[in-house]
Amino acid sequence: MSTVAIREQLHKQIEHLPDDVVQEIADFTLFVMARRQIKPVYAEWEDNQWQTFTLEQFFREDDEIEYTLNDAQEIYHA
Repeated sequence: MSTVAIREQLHKQIEHLPDDVVQEIADFTLFVMARRQIKPVYAEWEDNQWQTFTLEQFFREDDEIEYTLNDAQEIYHA
């Protein structure tokens, strides 16, 4: 199986996993990257890049529930 196919398969599988398992995968990924001395791409992100990423995740199109900007403000300012 090619690297591209493996990446696609992993991406599809991760989308269907519970949040706690996704967090474990993220932690393991950071562990492997640290062991190999690979810096995470997002290590140098500015605050506005994190804000954009967070909003994109909050308003993902594949989400079955619709949110508004007011919903996001309520959650993140609470």
